[in-house]
Amino acid sequence: MKWKNLMPADVVVVPGCFIDEYMKGANGEFVKVYLYLLRHQADVSEEEIADALDMTGADVRRALAYWTKAGVLEKTEPAGDPTVVIKPAPVPEKKPAKKQEKRTVDMALLERDEDFKQLIYIAQQYLNKLFTQTDTEILGNLYQNLGMSAELLEYLMEYCAENRHTSLRYAETVALNWKEQGVTTAAQAREASQNYNRRIFCVMKAMGLSDRGPGAAEKECIERWFDTYGFDEKIVAEACNRTLERIHKPSFPYAEKILKDWKDAGVKTFSDIEAQDRVRSASDKSRSGADGRGKIGKRPGQKSTRFDNFESHGYDYDEMVWNMISRNAGGNDGTE
Repeated sequence: MKWKNLMPADVVVVPGCFIDEYMKGANGEFVKVYLYLLRHQADVSEEEIADALDMTGADVRRALAYWTKAGVLEKTEPAGDPTVVIKPAPVPEKKPAKKQEKRTVDMALLERDEDFKQLIYIAQQYLNKLFTQTDTEILGNLYQNLGMSAELLEYLMEYCAENRHTSLRYAETVALNWKEQGVTTAAQAREASQNYNRRIFCVMKAMGLSDRGPGAAEKECIERWFDTYGFDEKIVAEACNRTLERIHKPSFPYAEKILKDWKDAGVKTFSDIEAQDRVRSASDKSRSGADGRGKIGKRPGQKSTRFDNFESHGYDYDEMVWNMISRNAGGNDGTE
C-alpha cells in the first residue's frame, strides 16, 4: 500500500539527521513542538506554542529542554521575553566501523565432532529451518573459536526460538553479549535472560504498557536505568509511577529525566528517595506561606494559558498543577 500526501506544498525543511538520529528517541509531543518551531522559525513564545498545540506550558518547556539538551535548539535571552532559537541539528560524528577479526572454522574437524553434529540437529529443530553453510559456520565459530559449550549453545537456540528469532546473526549477537557479561554456562545464561525479562516486565507494567514489548529506544532506556545507573526494580518502577502521576501517560524520556536527576543526586536506595521527598515537601511548605497556598500573580502583559507559569516563582510546576486538578475535581475551573 502506498500513501499520497494531500496537503498543499507549503514546504518546511526538516534536517535529515533529525529524522535519522534524533526523532527516534523522542516522544510524539516533543517532535510536535520541534516541527512547530521549524514551521515558524522559532518566532513564537512558549505560551503561543502551548495554545497552538493544545499542550500545557510544562509540556512545552519539557520539550524545549529535551531538544536543547540534545543540541538541536539553543536558548537566547534578549532584553524582552526569552526566545528559543533553532540551530541546525549537528550531524553525529560517524565512528569508524570496528574491524571484526575474521575467524576461520575448521569444518572438517567439526564434522567429526559428535557433540557439534548433535548441536546442529537440535538447533535446526528449535529454529525450524535447515541451516545454510553460513549458519553452520556462525554456530561453529561460537563453538570452536569462542569456546562456548554445546549445552550453552543449545540453550541459546532455545532462547532464540522462544523469542521468535530464527536468524543466526541474532543468535551470534546474543552469544557475544553473554561472553562480554562473563556468561559461560547454560545456567548463567538462563539467569541472565530471566533477569532481563523480569526487568522488561517490571518497567512495561509500571508504564501501563504490559500489552506489548518495548521498542529499540525503550530497551536502551531500560538497560541504562539498570546497568548504567545501577538502580533496582523498585526505584525504576517508582520513576515510572511518578511519570504517570505527573503527566498522565507513559513517557520514557520523562522517566529518564527523573532517574537521571536521582543518579546525579546520589540516590542509591529507595530510602534516599523518601529522604529527598521529605526535604522537598518541607521546602515547598516554607515557600508557600502559613496558609499552605502560594499566591501566584501574572506578569504584566502575560498571555493567559490554561495554566499559569508557576516555575518563574520558584514553585514545582508539575506538582502544583497536579494539586490544582485534584482540588478542583468535579468543578469547572477552566482546565480540561
